[in-house]
Amino acid sequence: MDHQSPELPSPENEPLQPGLYIVATPIGNLGDMTRRAIGVLGAVSAIACEDTRVTGKLMAHLGLKKPLRRYDDHADAGARDALIDLMRTEPVALVSDAGTPLISDPGYRLVRAAQAEGIVVTSLPGPSALITALTLAGLPTDRFLFGGFLPGKDKAKGDVLTELAPVPATLVFYDTGPRLADTLDAMGRLLPRREIAVARELTKMFEECRRGSAEELAEHYRAHPPRGEIVVLAGPPVAPVAPDDAAIDAALREALERLPMSQATKDVARALGVDRRALYRRALELQTDAP
Repeated sequence: MDHQSPELPSPENEPLQPGLYIVATPIGNLGDMTRRAIGVLGAVSAIACEDTRVTGKLMAHLGLKKPLRRYDDHADAGARDALIDLMRTEPVALVSDAGTPLISDPGYRLVRAAQAEGIVVTSLPGPSALITALTLAGLPTDRFLFGGFLPGKDKAKGDVLTELAPVPATLVFYDTGPRLADTLDAMGRLLPRREIAVARELTKMFEECRRGSAEELAEHYRAHPPRGEIVVLAGPPVAPVAPDDAAIDAALREALERLPMSQATKDVARALGVDRRALYRRALELQTDAP
């Protein structure tokens, strides 16, 4: 829906028109808070946020005090309707705990509801772990696909990586420290020979972006367990080379642990570029030979 954005205030708390204001907040370094964002937060009547404690600390740092309303994955339609009613007559901000709202965040439902009611929605650009990691990783950025948070369970994670493996773009995911090594193991199996990057502590003192093979990175992070949220990137597919028998068998065994035989052979055939019927026969042999 096309609309004209209202004139926005300076930090001196000039009045704002009623509506919804999407405000990006720092992902680490508080100096990344923009002057425009500070002005809007100082001028709204209320702020919808994931965690009132987290946003409360940011507001205290900025020297601002506003009513905070929790709006997260668990918010029901009643909470959304109450915010919609308020923004008919008052300006309301939407923030996440860190970064740009709506990125791996339920805020899009509030945006859709506001737009459906004819309420003006204005988005203020700012920090984003996704974009920051892309610019640091040294991987192709002309085309990328954001996959959100990878699942924690091995089967679900493998399914997502298998589904996205053919996409001719850099793949970007959010992950957590305790899951990272397992994620890199899965990428080594299902995204073979791709360059991988891991970005962590973005915009903070110990910011790091490490690039290499999935196997190298898994070994490093098992020896140096990371904390916090992490961005994992996989470069685009590389030109296929004919896999040897050992590689085919390893891929088949891994897929057969997660999937029925027909689906396992289909996924491996697509990932390795080999004949599916030959793979099915080999899968039968592997199952027959299994102890």
